[in-house]
Amino acid sequence: MAGKSQPGAGRRTGKAGKVRRLTRRDKFVLAIMVGLPTLIQLLLVWLPTLFSIALSFTRWNGLDLKDIKAAGADNYRYVVQDYPPFWPAIQHNVLWLVFLALIATPLGLLLAVLLDQKIRGSKIYQSIFFTPVMLSLALIGIIWQLFYNRDSGLLNYLLGTAGTPQAVDWFGDSNVNIWAAMVAATWRHAGYVMILYLAGLKGVDPSLREAASIDGANAVQTFFRIVFPAMRPVNIVIVVITIIESLRAFDIVYVINRGTNGLELISALVIQNLIGEGQVIGVGSSLAVILLVISLIPIVFYLIRTFGKESKA
Repeated sequence: MAGKSQPGAGRRTGKAGKVRRLTRRDKFVLAIMVGLPTLIQLLLVWLPTLFSIALSFTRWNGLDLKDIKAAGADNYRYVVQDYPPFWPAIQHNVLWLVFLALIATPLGLLLAVLLDQKIRGSKIYQSIFFTPVMLSLALIGIIWQLFYNRDSGLLNYLLGTAGTPQAVDWFGDSNVNIWAAMVAATWRHAGYVMILYLAGLKGVDPSLREAASIDGANAVQTFFRIVFPAMRPVNIVIVVITIIESLRAFDIVYVINRGTNGLELISALVIQNLIGEGQVIGVGSSLAVILLVISLIPIVFYLIRTFGKESKA
């Protein structure tokens, strides 16, 4: 009996070692799983991108396709040389980036380090700090409008100026509204950075900290010389995310005053020119292409770093 069972077992092993061909049903499922997301990506991302690039070289009122006329590089020349809000928007985007990089990102890192100390109620604190990340930027703008309101806002109430001529119009004053908007953006960005750094801290080998402690390094030295360099992949991701967040900052300023009066951003200028009564499709498309090119710089940098390491490995 044992002799009869061995050939059968050998045949089963042989069959199991063969590569099974895809059936017609497998091919259909695979085509749906790959083709459907690709089609959605093509229709909602790549085709509009290509249309925007093409329209940036035209003049069009957005009504009749017959009115489309070639404009060459005139739209780009107008944006750079004669469009008043463009350079203030560039400055505000750079300021937004610097603020997120120097204030919001270190704040998120600090929160991650504190919550990584296994303090009591750590999970509750994580949920509280991460809650703004789950909210849309438009809703965050509305929440902070209630906080910054000149006559009944919480901030002016705490300062004792609510309802008085001395009350600061935090969103109406062009000298301070950009700072108020960046504080609101920090509330959300810090929570996002906190979660990423928490994941990075959990992935650091504990033996590295133990070795540093044995060598006599204190907690600060251990973090900046051992732990932080060990989180280099996370650091690169956060740098890219911070740059992209500074470029796509649109919702908050649009809720506040539609991106005008000191809150000009490139993304807001795109919408102002593409939507509304005074729409200028060619100018709006050229602004969108400029924003796309700037956004591609950190993305390409990240891809080069990522795939460059894989090729070396």
